Amino acid sequence: MNPPEMSELFKSRKPSAIRAAQIQFQKRKDDVEGINVAIGNVSLPMHPALLNRMKNLTAEDSPFKDGVVKYTATVGREETNKSILNIISASGFKTENLYTQITDGGSHAMELVILGTCGPAGSKEKPLLLIDAAYTNYLAMANRTGRSTISITRPLMENGKFTLPEISEIEEIIKEYKPGALLVIPYDNPTGNFLYHETMVNLGKLCVKYNIWMISDEAYRELFYLDTDPVSIWRLTNSEVPGIEGRRISIETSSKVWNSCGLRIGSLVTDNEEFHEKAVFEQTANLCAPAIAQYIFGGLAHESHEDLKIWFDKQRNYYKKLSKTFTEDFHEMMPGAIVSSPDAAIYSVVDVRNIAKSGFDAANFVEYCTTQGKVDLDGNGKYRTLLVAPMAGFYNPKKGVINPGKTQMRFAYVESPENMTLVPELFAALFSQYEELREKQS
Repeated sequence: MNPPEMSELFKSRKPSAIRAAQIQFQKRKDDVEGINVAIGNVSLPMHPALLNRMKNLTAEDSPFKDGVVKYTATVGREETNKSILNIISASGFKTENLYTQITDGGSHAMELVILGTCGPAGSKEKPLLLIDAAYTNYLAMANRTGRSTISITRPLMENGKFTLPEISEIEEIIKEYKPGALLVIPYDNPTGNFLYHETMVNLGKLCVKYNIWMISDEAYRELFYLDTDPVSIWRLTNSEVPGIEGRRISIETSSKVWNSCGLRIGSLVTDNEEFHEKAVFEQTANLCAPAIAQYIFGGLAHESHEDLKIWFDKQRNYYKKLSKTFTEDFHEMMPGAIVSSPDAAIYSVVDVRNIAKSGFDAANFVEYCTTQGKVDLDGNGKYRTLLVAPMAGFYNPKKGVINPGKTQMRFAYVESPENMTLVPELFAALFSQYEELREKQS
C-alpha cells in the first residue's frame, strides 16, 4: 500500500542554503575533514554571565534547583525580557515604551512578524519587501506562512560593495506591490554590508509615507568594523522621521553577539502595544520559549552597560581581525574574485563571475566539495574539504532575470582562527579541481 500523499510544501521542500552543505557532507563515507563556514554557528564561549548560569542550574538561587521545569508565561520570563532591554540600552538607544516578548530563537520572531505584518496571497495580499541578497530564512518563513515576498536587488560591485538602488526606485516598488512591511538588516547577513543611519532614515520615511511596518533584524548589532556609531531602528524617532514611532519592530537573538546559538532565545520588540499584544496571543500556540535557556540568557539583565560595552569591543576586535585577514588572503589566492567589503556581521560573499568558466553554478560546486572534493594542503595525507553556502537561495529575482547568486557563495567566520586561515587556499584548490573536472566533462 502506498503511503499517504504529502503536502505540496513538503514535496517541494529542499534544505536551506545555509544547511545544504552540512546535510550533504554528513552522508560522506571517506576520511575527510570538513571545514564548515556555511553556517553562522558561532564557536566561541558564551558571555560569562551566561556561563555562570549554565554551570549553576541547580544552585540554591536557581528556579530549577528542585528539578522542576515548568512552562513560563508566553511573553517570557520578566528577567529575560529585561535582559533584551538592557542590551538595547547598552548600545545607546532609549527603551521607554518598548514592548518585548521572548521567542524560540530569532527564527520564531521572524515567523511571528511576517504573520503580523503581511497578508496572505489573494485580493488582500501584502507581501514582505526584502533587500536582496537577504537572509534566506525570510523567504522560507514567508513560504511556510503562505505570504509572498518582493525584492529590491543590490548588485555586488567590483569593489566589493553591495549598493542600494536609489530611493526613488525603492519607492516605485512600494507603489506597485503595496507591501505590508519593509525588512532591513543594518549589520547585514549575508553580505557583510552596513546600513548607515542616513539610509535607515530614508527607508523609515518611505515606511511612514506608504503606511507600512519597518522591521529591523538586529541579530548582529554592535558587530561593525567601521569608524561610526552603532545604528538601530531604535535610533529613529518622530523628531527625525515624523510618524515612525508605533510602526517599528526589531528582531533580537542570543545567537551571534552573545555566542549562544544553541540556546535558541530570540525576541520580538516593538513600540506598538497592540501589535505586541497580538504577537503574544499568536505565540500562545507555541506555549513559551525554552525555560532553561531563558533563565541562562536572563543573566544579562544584571550586567552594567560598561561591562556590556567591554564585551561588544571584544567581539568586534575578534571579528574585525578575522575578516581583514580573510579578505586579504582571498584577494591573494584568488585574483579576479570579488570579495564583499567586510564592514559588519560575520560573513563575506565571494563572487567568481570574473574567473569561472561559463555555466558555473555555485550550488553544484558546493555539492562537489561536500560529496567528493578534497585537498591535502600539508602533503601529509590529511584531506580537507570546505562547506560554504551557495548564494542563489538568498535572492528572489523577478522572472526572466538571472539569479546573481549562481556565482556567489557566503563564508561565515565561525571556525577557529587557525582553520579560517586555511579557507582561501582550500577554496582556491577546490575551485581549480572543480573547473578542471567541468572542462573534462564538457
